[in-house]
Amino acid sequence: MSALLAQAQRMQEQLLAAKEDLASAVVEGSAAGGLVTARVNGTGDLIGLDIKPEAVDPEDTETLADMVVAAIRDASDNAQALISERLGGVTGQLDAGQLDASLPPDPPDEPPSRPIGF
Repeated sequence: MSALLAQAQRMQEQLLAAKEDLASAVVEGSAAGGLVTARVNGTGDLIGLDIKPEAVDPEDTETLADMVVAAIRDASDNAQALISERLGGVTGQLDAGQLDASLPPDPPDEPPSRPIGF
């Protein structure tokens, strides 16, 4: 049981370090061949947006809006991939065999019988 607690403590420390690392990470996503580029941090917050002048057509703002949405979505997807990569190593360290051995046995499928009226 103490080995499981020590493992959980190490995982918690690694998880906190990974979260701090993610908060300072910057991930980019782009659309329309790089005409629009979005930057998000490792937690998925939008922190920057670059639009090249050739992406702007005053007669077609709808296409520009679509490019902005696509770039932000791409950056967010990249941030999620980074999160999975960084946190997957931490959460994947848990030894399920140790966890199962430390838990009490499953209760029986049927409740214990009791005399009627008690």
